[in-house]
Amino acid sequence: MSTCDQVMIEPDPGPAPQVVIASDVLLYREGLAASLAGDGRLEVAAAVSGADALAAAARFAPGAVLVDASAEAGLAVARALHAAFPSVRLIGFGISGGAAGVIACAEAGLAAFVDRDGTVDGLVAAVLGALRGELACSPRIAAMMCDRLASLAGARQEAAEPLTRRERDVAALIAEGLSNKEIAIDLRIGPATVKNHVHNILDKLNVRRRAAIVARLRESPSARMARAAP
Repeated sequence: MSTCDQVMIEPDPGPAPQVVIASDVLLYREGLAASLAGDGRLEVAAAVSGADALAAAARFAPGAVLVDASAEAGLAVARALHAAFPSVRLIGFGISGGAAGVIACAEAGLAAFVDRDGTVDGLVAAVLGALRGELACSPRIAAMMCDRLASLAGARQEAAEPLTRRERDVAALIAEGLSNKEIAIDLRIGPATVKNHVHNILDKLNVRRRAAIVARLRESPSARMARAAP
């Protein structure tokens, strides 16, 4: 047989991954099961209510469970599944509620997200990606997650640095040994304003004396970063 006559044999992809569908809405789970059966890339082992999800996961040992995350009850099911079967990938579908909803899904143990506007093809891709250890989500959800994480990081930074920018300015001048009057002149603010700032600084740092402010400033995250910088 010549090279031109050789037939390329496609590798056998193997059996389709097994999944369980968990939704309290019968129409949702039966409709999704029918759609996935028609697609053929996933094998639906069972389509059950949220109350039966744990039993179905124990019985069929699927690679993934598709959880209806359109309601809080779905997230409770996801948390229970994640606790009982940590190796099973959980994929949420029907997600809504903005960034807070997406973060709640991630905290519940979901490995992939498909929002209400998602398609069956997108859901299958999310499942297959999750089984490979990849996070699959729409660009919209990815953007919401990034915004939310940035917001949480900012909140943590504010909690770690309780002083406002102006209070840090005043505290830095206190550390240099300046009096309230000298600080007022340096920052071009009134002495009464400086006094209020000093009072707030003492209160926020939970110290009683000006001298203790210096020690507390040295313990702050920004001061540690400055000392660590070359």
